[in-house]
Amino acid sequence: MTSKDGPVDKTTETTEIRRKRLRYHSWHRGTKELDLVLGQFAAKHLPAMTEAELDLYEAIVNENEHDIYAWLAGREAPPPEHDNHIMKMILNFRITP
Repeated sequence: MTSKDGPVDKTTETTEIRRKRLRYHSWHRGTKELDLVLGQFAAKHLPAMTEAELDLYEAIVNENEHDIYAWLAGREAPPPEHDNHIMKMILNFRITP
């Protein structure tokens, strides 16, 4: 598995470290809009996610930011590999000011 920052060795990464890495990656996407949505989503939902849900979320946030933004804006439907309950949670998530 790889992340935007390089390969990630999941065999040595604890779940808590993984959550911290995903939280950081969610807040540092490159566009303010995605930072706000994914950052706040991660802050609220990552602590309760199972390993399987973390896998789904990580696959989504590792996608190109322009694609993610198009999905969130409703300009494109998420691809079949991301048509899951985590994506639905993200699409229904509302940021707080």
